[in-house]
Amino acid sequence: MGELFRKELSPRGIKQILLLLFVGGLCSLFPDSIVVYNFLINGTLEHCWIGPIPTHSLLFSFSAILSGAFIGYIVYRNFGKAVYMSLFAEAAFLSHLLLDDIDEGGVVYFYPIYNQPISVFSYMGVGFLEVNLVHYLIASFVSVFFIYTIIMMALFALNRFGFEFRFRSEK
Repeated sequence: MGELFRKELSPRGIKQILLLLFVGGLCSLFPDSIVVYNFLINGTLEHCWIGPIPTHSLLFSFSAILSGAFIGYIVYRNFGKAVYMSLFAEAAFLSHLLLDDIDEGGVVYFYPIYNQPISVFSYMGVGFLEVNLVHYLIASFVSVFFIYTIIMMALFALNRFGFEFRFRSEK
């Protein structure tokens, strides 16, 4: 990003950053996209279901994967870049699910296999003295693991689009 501040970023680089912002923003809003339909047709702000299918599920996340791949292929005409764009889109979608999980206390991740909300962050607001220590540690580990995985997915995809993340030893 130093190139941006030094005004060394090419117009192609700016377009690539804008494309990533567009795809990330679009796919992170996919789970809530049905709210427009429900507001106009039903007069409600219900945003978690398209008929019997929950929009906040891993099944619906395939819409982000397909959209990211489609946009990536249309722009780059390269199957490899399309795959990385779909990975970036999926990371954006999953970050929305995790944030809703924190806020609402559960998401129907595994629809249609399991139709009840599951919360990855179920013990985060509870001290380990109030619950079983082992359960608290497992829930904490799982929560951090999911956040870490989504961050690594995004960084891995961004690396393919020219963003370099490398280790530099301190002097």
